[in-house]
Amino acid sequence: MARSRNYHDELIKSLKDHEEAVAYLNTALEESMKGDEESQELFLKALSNIAEAQGGLGHLAKKIRVRRENLYRILSPEGNPELKTFTSILSALGFSLQVA
Repeated sequence: MARSRNYHDELIKSLKDHEEAVAYLNTALEESMKGDEESQELFLKALSNIAEAQGGLGHLAKKIRVRRENLYRILSPEGNPELKTFTSILSALGFSLQVA
């Protein structure tokens, strides 16, 4: 009988690939445009998952020069990052934001 795989572990593994992470983040961003609270939380969770795949939130916090605890709060379901923080996170993860 085949062993089952942990979805989260497989997701994090796949998000180590930049193109996969871009597609995942774009999908989450598109979903967040619905405007409801749940879809907006999804985008912050997507950022958190990508950060985990790229070395963890502690590593990202050092890159953007914020305390790890603050980054956890920013990316939590209740988080509401300022534009400066948001763009710093995207940049540190190797992404840019474009409007079409």
